[in-house]
Amino acid sequence: MNKEMLELCDWVAKTAKAAGADDCVVNLDSSRTVEVSYRARKPENIKEASTKALNVQVFVAGRYSMQSTSDLRKDALRVFLGNAVAATRLLAEDPMRTLPDPKYYEGRTSADLELMDAAYASFTPENRHDMAKALENACLQAGGDKVVSVTSQVQDGSQESVMVASNGMVGYSRGTFYAPFAQMTAQDAGDRRPNGYSYAVTLHRGDLPSPEEIGALAARRTLALLGAKKIKTETLPVIIENQNVARLLNGVLAAMSGRSIQQKRSFLADKKGQAIASRHLTLVDDPLIPKGLGSRHFDGDGFAARKRVMIEAGVLKEFYVDWYYSRKLGWEPTSGSPSNLVVSPGPRSVAEIMKDLGRGILITGFIGGNANATTGDTSIGIIGTLFENGLPVQPVSEMNIADNYLKFLPKLVEVANDPFLYSSTRFPSMVFENVVVSGL
Repeated sequence: MNKEMLELCDWVAKTAKAAGADDCVVNLDSSRTVEVSYRARKPENIKEASTKALNVQVFVAGRYSMQSTSDLRKDALRVFLGNAVAATRLLAEDPMRTLPDPKYYEGRTSADLELMDAAYASFTPENRHDMAKALENACLQAGGDKVVSVTSQVQDGSQESVMVASNGMVGYSRGTFYAPFAQMTAQDAGDRRPNGYSYAVTLHRGDLPSPEEIGALAARRTLALLGAKKIKTETLPVIIENQNVARLLNGVLAAMSGRSIQQKRSFLADKKGQAIASRHLTLVDDPLIPKGLGSRHFDGDGFAARKRVMIEAGVLKEFYVDWYYSRKLGWEPTSGSPSNLVVSPGPRSVAEIMKDLGRGILITGFIGGNANATTGDTSIGIIGTLFENGLPVQPVSEMNIADNYLKFLPKLVEVANDPFLYSSTRFPSMVFENVVVSGL
């Protein structure tokens, strides 16, 4: 625990109550982010930003507001808190806005989730530049004479947060991250300039793949797009690549929020306990994974983090319901936001699955599109590779898939053995049958 940050949060909480607040929640966040990017073998951007911000949730006579400031001088904070309380008194009453029942703070794990890389302080400017150079060089070498341009970027950072509520909740978090990225644009026929990318995000530097591996993968993904074109509209199986599955499921997650349900903007509102997908989909929210990008000891309400099965063998089991919307809905709260989302992998690789599917499309990217959490309708552009009996036939692009989630998710017939570990959404590639892919 950072003693200085904790003492300031305690002081703010007491000062807010002395100014007339009935209750308050204080969040103090301190962060540092560094970015180095290269293009044409020269530094393109070098940025560093350090921020410290105080957010205060104020509860006054059944009214509520959230205020923030970066001026942490106590004289300035006294004025800020006095103004915050006065402004809150002018708002409409909202009896559902209260601090959570402290029982939800209980049971917080003390386990080390390994969110902080102890070696982060030794990550030097030279290390950042060397990594960015290696990313770019690997991409240029693998891209050969098809390269139009390559951009490489290394971003890293550290953060520290303290949360104090006037009903006794005290929380502390500290972490680091590393995020190397490479993107390549290639020369195709005519004026086409397809681009592809590769990246990884980890909390510990030692868990990153090599920059050479990331850069070369960006080039291969780009070269795989050369010659892409539409095919005729066809109904066939599709494999959605692991790192793209999350984008497809965003509309489902939005519909699982208590806010969407309370505001009647969720197609899943009345589906709890019902099958919404095939038996191959089990979705677990696990905030307690060591080194997980979404790992945490407590959530935004201060609730102790707990592992939850959200969808089990296709059956919807839980929603994301924070304290406020639990009161509006009259439901038991769970948590207001996802942490690490995990789909259990299957036994086979994508290559093995492709051999058995006959003709299909491996989707390696999405373009545009939208998902309607109210109706469940979704439509999205795709790029990828048409294959037959496990062998690539041609790249495809400018095609589209459109369906309703309640019809599309039951078409899931298999998940691969390749969960994408460089994200808080640890999803494997997924196989869907009888998908209408719109083209010519």
